[in-house]
Amino acid sequence: MKLTKKSHACVRLEKDGQTLVIDPGGFSEEDAALGADAILITHEHPDHFDEFRLRAAMENNPTARIWTLKSVADRITAAFPGRVHTVGHGDTFTAAGFDVQVHGELHAVIHPDIPRITNVGYLIDGGRVFHPGDALTVPGRPVETLMLPVMAPWNKISEVIDYVREVKPQRAYDVHDALLTDLARPIYDRQIGALGGTDHQRLAPGASTEV
Repeated sequence: MKLTKKSHACVRLEKDGQTLVIDPGGFSEEDAALGADAILITHEHPDHFDEFRLRAAMENNPTARIWTLKSVADRITAAFPGRVHTVGHGDTFTAAGFDVQVHGELHAVIHPDIPRITNVGYLIDGGRVFHPGDALTVPGRPVETLMLPVMAPWNKISEVIDYVREVKPQRAYDVHDALLTDLARPIYDRQIGALGGTDHQRLAPGASTEV
């Protein structure tokens, strides 16, 4: 499976001639979802869900489908009738040849005064890749590659390190990193790498690896 990191929280997975894209939001490239056969959206925040990018992808490939939670599906189903599927925690499905399990229910707490929205994570092909969206969800299954939300208004580095320790992936790649300056990256790399207990790596936007 080929994994390509796009800007911020977006990831492209390619296997057997099929492409699955997760969270092509407003902080990602305008063409982040183009060429996708399946698109997964973790939640409604604009850095993960951008209708312009979805519309471009769906028009580019008339057979493309979207899987997402109800709060997002309610906003886009009318634009793409019959092509949007609503999912929730515990669901399993196949999207463009990828086996997907849904884990999680709520976005992480940003502040007690801000109501929590729904958020789901996606476990791909039995644990080869896990993208938790905006939550530190532990899927309770072995994970080979964890897409690690490394820096956000709702987390701190100690929580990120403990999350890696609890999931115990074979490797972790940073996502949710658009707010992290290049000046600070070595600090995160060093501390997560030293304390997380796994192979912690970072891919530049557009870079790919095999997982």
